[in-house]
Amino acid sequence: MIADAILVVHFGIVLFIVGGLLAVWIGAWRGWAWVRNAWFRYLHLGAIAYVAGEALLGVACPLTVWEAIARGATPAESFIGRWVRALLFYRAPEWVFTVAYVAWTLATLATLRLVPPRRRAR
Repeated sequence: MIADAILVVHFGIVLFIVGGLLAVWIGAWRGWAWVRNAWFRYLHLGAIAYVAGEALLGVACPLTVWEAIARGATPAESFIGRWVRALLFYRAPEWVFTVAYVAWTLATLATLRLVPPRRRAR
């Protein structure tokens, strides 16, 4: 059960990283003010920069490690665990993921410049 909880948190972080950038792009086009929130934008940048940094340094994601420890040698057996795991983990060479993480980080940085966050009016 703990392993499934870690997996769901991991999935939430992935949704935040991928969905956050997509939401900013759509929100900029649609005129949504919340996509220019500085807290949201810099937290989003920090999250993807952390993932890209791990990949560049060859460090395993702590959530993946903790899930593996909590699960032991048993595969994800719960309904949620099986589906979330299937959505999160793909088979590909490590360099493919590293390139994807770095590219997403660069896209996030470019978006910060093209759709800058706004400070609150005083």
